[in-house]
Amino acid sequence: MLTEINPKLPMRNKATTKDYYLNKLGFQEFESTDFDEYLMVKKDNIQIHFFIFKELEPKENYGQVYIRTDNIDNLYQSLLDKKVAIHPAGHLQAKPWKQKEFALLDPDNNLLTFGQSI
Repeated sequence: MLTEINPKLPMRNKATTKDYYLNKLGFQEFESTDFDEYLMVKKDNIQIHFFIFKELEPKENYGQVYIRTDNIDNLYQSLLDKKVAIHPAGHLQAKPWKQKEFALLDPDNNLLTFGQSI
């Protein structure tokens, strides 16, 4: 039986990725593990893992994660208040597939889409 999923995304620099997720998006480092080339972050009931890929070309990165939330309006506003850049084509909007969504790009061009059923 499947119980959860923890996506693994590429990162070029662990310190930069850690700073973005912890200080901008409000995640915490998962447990007290500290690996040179691996990072695990968590927020509420989700985890995202990252692996070092120093040769990554951000414009060629297609890493993507869809994160469901139960309070998208507050999440969106909190990120705007923190001056977190929203994807130019990803501002909060209702989609034809009955989701309210917005999207961000992290420092390595991983696309984070947040959605809530409407």
